[in-house]
Amino acid sequence: MMNRVNAFNQNFAAKITSGVATMWCAYAFAAIALISLPAAIKTGDLITIVAWVAQTFLQLVLLSIIMVGQNVASASVEQKITETHTASLGEFELAKEARALNQQEIKDLKAIAAEIHQVLKEIEKKNFK
Repeated sequence: MMNRVNAFNQNFAAKITSGVATMWCAYAFAAIALISLPAAIKTGDLITIVAWVAQTFLQLVLLSIIMVGQNVASASVEQKITETHTASLGEFELAKEARALNQQEIKDLKAIAAEIHQVLKEIEKKNFK
């Protein structure tokens, strides 16, 4: 039962977060905040106006804008990670091919060395006869 509640809470939070992390939500928050602006200005109190800007407008609007910015930055990082991973896999495949070629070259060099060794033995036999 607790797993269902946790799953629901996580899904609900993810949906709310994805909804708040949009510029449309920032525009809606700005419109909501602007509704109380005339009342703040009517007071003529500088502290009330500054409080409205800081506590009402900036907090509401910047919340969504910051989340949008984080999503953009996260997508950029994810793309770089994907590109790096793809390039690394390509390099790994090249390294495997190079290793296979090197192993074949070593095998060929050993065969050539064995042939040279055999020729030298034959020359040595002829010279000592």
